[in-house]
Amino acid sequence: MNNQEADILQLLYYKPYTNQRILSETSGHSIGVVNRSLKNLTMDGYLDDSVRLTKKAREELKKEAPRNAIILAAGPGMRMVPIDRSAPKALLEVKGERLIDRIIGQLHEVGIRDITVVAGFMMESLEHLIDEYGVKIAVNPDYLETGNLHSLALVADLIHNTYIIPCDIWCRRNPFRTTELYSWYMVTDRNVEGTGVRVNRKMEPVRIPEKAAGNPAIGISYLREPEAETVRKRLTAMDRTDRSGDFWEAALYTKDRMIVKARVVQGSDAVEINTYEQLRDLDSDSDHLKSEVIKNIASVLQCSESDVVNITVLKKGMTNRSFLFQVRGGRYTGKYSMRIPGEGTDRLISRKQEAEVYHAISGLGFCDDPMYIDPETGYKITKYLADARTCDPEKEEDLIRCMDKLRALHNRKLVVDHAFDLFGQIEFYESLREGMPSVYGDYPKTKEQVMSLKPFIDGLEKDWCLTHIDAVPDNFLFYTSGGEEQLQLTDWEYAGMQDLHVDIAMFCIYCLYDKGQCDHLIDLYFEGSCDRITRAKIYAYISICGLLWSDWCEYKRRLGVEFGEYSLRQYAMRRSITGMRKN
Repeated sequence: MNNQEADILQLLYYKPYTNQRILSETSGHSIGVVNRSLKNLTMDGYLDDSVRLTKKAREELKKEAPRNAIILAAGPGMRMVPIDRSAPKALLEVKGERLIDRIIGQLHEVGIRDITVVAGFMMESLEHLIDEYGVKIAVNPDYLETGNLHSLALVADLIHNTYIIPCDIWCRRNPFRTTELYSWYMVTDRNVEGTGVRVNRKMEPVRIPEKAAGNPAIGISYLREPEAETVRKRLTAMDRTDRSGDFWEAALYTKDRMIVKARVVQGSDAVEINTYEQLRDLDSDSDHLKSEVIKNIASVLQCSESDVVNITVLKKGMTNRSFLFQVRGGRYTGKYSMRIPGEGTDRLISRKQEAEVYHAISGLGFCDDPMYIDPETGYKITKYLADARTCDPEKEEDLIRCMDKLRALHNRKLVVDHAFDLFGQIEFYESLREGMPSVYGDYPKTKEQVMSLKPFIDGLEKDWCLTHIDAVPDNFLFYTSGGEEQLQLTDWEYAGMQDLHVDIAMFCIYCLYDKGQCDHLIDLYFEGSCDRITRAKIYAYISICGLLWSDWCEYKRRLGVEFGEYSLRQYAMRRSITGMRKN
């Protein structure tokens, strides 16, 4: 039987035949399709002359009944900022009920007890499900570096007549059934931009451009053979070759269309909860909305919590979890960004010292003064710079302006009460590995080479002043104000007293400049008058800081934050030792 006939047969299984009009309204198929389906089902022996299911039909439905379910609950829910990440998304409460409890309860209603939950982030908080519901727990230990494709690949052998369910779904009506006669993927009937998928006339989910209007994907799927076999094989193959964070749905596509049909439900019947605002729209009384961060924003900007809208996570920051938001009423109506310190930064950064730096540069035009900064928590609120762009390290005009800004900072000779000790920080970051060896096999030799530069550095005069330390291209922001393009230097977390030439070295490191490019940047900063010793000193700083920040990346990696090429290129700057000596 085809999918339309399967829909009609399943409806008749749950509710006796009344008339074709009701079948049409319930199934969503035209009366012509209903008539044709009834005729074919009768001819094939699935219905008798009274439009009742035959023994053959009931045996078919029983044979193809769903066997099990897999709930994907490994991810940390990064987009849920500013909700405190004190529990996985699966445990978010909606209308007084935890998401995963509702999903399991709905599965139990249709007789499905074989349930596997793939856990990762805060997996211990899901262990109670074993005793409470008899579920099985599978663990994805690499949940931060991989997407749910890897999570599902870990249990791919379980996919046989199986529901696959993301844990962040809330369904008003039970989406599961005791009978399923074909494979499907669930979307809603809404028509919005940014979904990436649309249902065509053949009821196939097809890929579309991100900005095109389509059907929001819910993510629940049912897989029976032969599609289940195809997905099992694809998951295994894709996971073996690429664990970059793909969604498992990639295994459903052949070119630009899924190998399963779409199951379309009303938008109000199924909701995917990825953000704070989606949760607020669904249940404004949820206890998880009681965020100290939102309360803080409302207090600082003198608005109600409900006036904080259009929350968008910023994924670019390496150290912090930050987001954009709008205030839609009151004195401070406008768009802002808020910085929430990331995991492990309390061991790396003194927020009191950071606040001291902002006090020192306040009103000098080097950055927008924060609307608010908490020296205890590190929470920071700043005005949003519309259409801002970062420095292009290959663009001469950008480099000139950035070096001018850096020179203007250094010429101020600002003073704070704390310093950034390069060699001390290397030892400190290394100690955070707690005895674990470096991921780089030649680390001991590299460190020995870098530390051999200390006598050279110690013997030179220093231009000691407030130094940014993290003066990399991404922290130079160009924006338009008053009809002119302005420039500011942001992210002063590591700033402190140090030789100002460290800032030039850090810019070179981040860009992975070769010797010629480093020399050119030095010449731009010094306007062509850099002496040989100072140039050699900057090269030494390139080597020292390259090791320093690769150590930083190793600590962050231990916390589950991966930087890939960024980490490698910091470490690679040890090669500049040769360049410095040749100089």
